[in-house]
Amino acid sequence: MNWLSRSNQWLNHRWLKRSSWFNSPYLLLVLTVLFWAGNAIVGRAVHSQIPPVSLAFWRWSLAGFLILIPAWRHLKRDWQQILAHWQILLLLSALGIALFNTLLYQGLQFTTAINAILMQSAMPLVVVLLSYSLFQEKLTCKQAIGVGISFMGAVAIVAHGDWQQLVTLSFNQGDLLILIGVVGYAGYTALLRLRPKLHPLSFLAVTFILGSFLLLPFYLGEIATGQFTPLTSTTILSIGYVAIFPSILAYLCYNRGVELIGANQAGLFIHLVPVFGSVMAMLFLGEKLYWFHAIGFSLILSGITLVTRQPDQGLGALKNAK
Repeated sequence: MNWLSRSNQWLNHRWLKRSSWFNSPYLLLVLTVLFWAGNAIVGRAVHSQIPPVSLAFWRWSLAGFLILIPAWRHLKRDWQQILAHWQILLLLSALGIALFNTLLYQGLQFTTAINAILMQSAMPLVVVLLSYSLFQEKLTCKQAIGVGISFMGAVAIVAHGDWQQLVTLSFNQGDLLILIGVVGYAGYTALLRLRPKLHPLSFLAVTFILGSFLLLPFYLGEIATGQFTPLTSTTILSIGYVAIFPSILAYLCYNRGVELIGANQAGLFIHLVPVFGSVMAMLFLGEKLYWFHAIGFSLILSGITLVTRQPDQGLGALKNAK
């Protein structure tokens, strides 16, 4: 082993020791949802300036280019694994990269933000159903109760505490597009257990680039209809934000979180999207805090705590000590 190999090993070891946060699933998943909430705010803010497919295409293309730089040496090492598992990588790219956010941006052209958030709040339930259908991963009674409580909290925020709003909601083609996207991303979450053993940066680079290529025909079709993205400071900064925070950083955190605690528990954190979305709306859009925000957040936090809390080990430890 030459001095360069020893040096690389030492650097990797030191980096891993300093990166204890990368082994903290709850911190990773909270950061993920925080970045995704920002994506919803930006997507709503620029929906009249950037066509939906264009926003998705440039988001993933820029993210793929940026991640390619630090991922390059890992890609060279993982290349044989990538070729051997191209089918599952292509499927994950289609579901998690090309499909969900494109349909979300497209759906927001036709439906309200309330409907869009409500559809996304159903994602943890869909993850549970797909995990059971595909891998027979069962939900415990405690997890089922926690998912239900958390879902009620998300709905309380979306409905602004007025349950009658849910009765009067109307649905259209935009809602159907978002629902299809939700099912697709739930499939991505459930199928992450099948991803090959690649370095996290290699996995992101491959899926981002494949997702961009899958979106390219639809992007060209959008341009053919006369829908262009103006080059302004707003559009450039918006694309830069969604490429870095909800894409590179969020996917690094989310994929690692699913790896550490499983799809069912990780998916539950998506219920925090309306919580962070409400806070960001207050900070950046001048909206006010209401009582239903506090109730919804309390229910979501209670549900997540119930599902993720480890069983009390005190009695078992006492017995082992005897």
